[in-house]
Amino acid sequence: MAVVELRNLKKSFAGANAVDSLNLKTVDGEFIVIVGPSGCGKSTTMRMIAGLEDVSSGSILIDGADVTDQTPTERDVAMVFQNYALYPHLTVYDNIAFCLQVRKWSKARIDERVRQVAESLALTPYLERKPAALSGGQRQRVALGRAIVREPRIFIMDEPLSNLDAKLRVDMRGEIIKLCRRLRVTTFYVTHDQLEALTMGHRVIVMRNGVAQQIDTPQRIYDEPVNKFVASFIGSPSMNFLDASVQGNGQVLQGAGFELRTSEHVSRALAESGKGKVIAGIRPEHLFPADEGESVQGGAGFVRGRIELIEPLGSQVMVQVSTGDAVVMAQFERREGLEVGRSITLRHKADTPHAFDTGSERSVLAEQEAESRAALVRAA
Repeated sequence: MAVVELRNLKKSFAGANAVDSLNLKTVDGEFIVIVGPSGCGKSTTMRMIAGLEDVSSGSILIDGADVTDQTPTERDVAMVFQNYALYPHLTVYDNIAFCLQVRKWSKARIDERVRQVAESLALTPYLERKPAALSGGQRQRVALGRAIVREPRIFIMDEPLSNLDAKLRVDMRGEIIKLCRRLRVTTFYVTHDQLEALTMGHRVIVMRNGVAQQIDTPQRIYDEPVNKFVASFIGSPSMNFLDASVQGNGQVLQGAGFELRTSEHVSRALAESGKGKVIAGIRPEHLFPADEGESVQGGAGFVRGRIELIEPLGSQVMVQVSTGDAVVMAQFERREGLEVGRSITLRHKADTPHAFDTGSERSVLAEQEAESRAALVRAA
């Protein structure tokens, strides 16, 4: 186990920042997920932590010691890659044992440790097989076994599930979560899949263009995204965005065909900011059809429009609705009476609409929090 601290970590290539001013301090045994689109700096960050990439500026500390200039071996970091990186000519047993053999462990000690790891990963029946004779999931478990066999202080997993099919990804995701909880090793996990980020991490770093947009728990990132990018990237399907005017002292976000009612926190932030126009955000899963004959006047938020597309999703349905100049997606439990071309009125769950600044695209709540912190600093 280890506490990892990143202080103003930067990496530049040809004058362009691949990672810019990243700051983080983990707790012992924490599972950190780094998520973002391709080219956002996820893998570069991991390679710097592992010692495989030089740092342009800033520092990396492990348990309080500066390891910025140390080799990967000196840092005691184990990596798992998306392509498994197994030796094809070695058996499963020898792949797992390899790093222990390099460290000159005794044969008896190696055998005991390899079989212990194989048992924990359900690999015992495959110890004499070579990688070519294994399934994708089995090969990934061998890669995990090779990483954990020497009991490193830190795990780094760089998109380890990206080569697996959908079912195997779900199965292996659960196995990795259980393994890391059992071992309590500080883990960094890189993915472009926001579902993996939400289900696996104690905390999530959302990156874009080398900059950490938000570092927080999965639930807070989903519920309180700091900007429009985080709101759009986290959540599937993506959040709906609508140009809106602010009415009723911040309590209403209004536009062509819709009227959204904000929470007390959002309305207060809007009132204090004095904004007249914002980008309203509402998640598809927070919209549902109004009941037949139900009035949506007098305080109920609504979106009115025409059904353009219906996508059945088993017990649920995804509906595309045109309203004004915008298109809104809604996801709710399947029901009768939905037809393409028909008018529909959608309600929204209480306190779910978001509001983002039209210029900076920052959440009005994040802006208010930043201003409060700045005021405290000025007062001090």
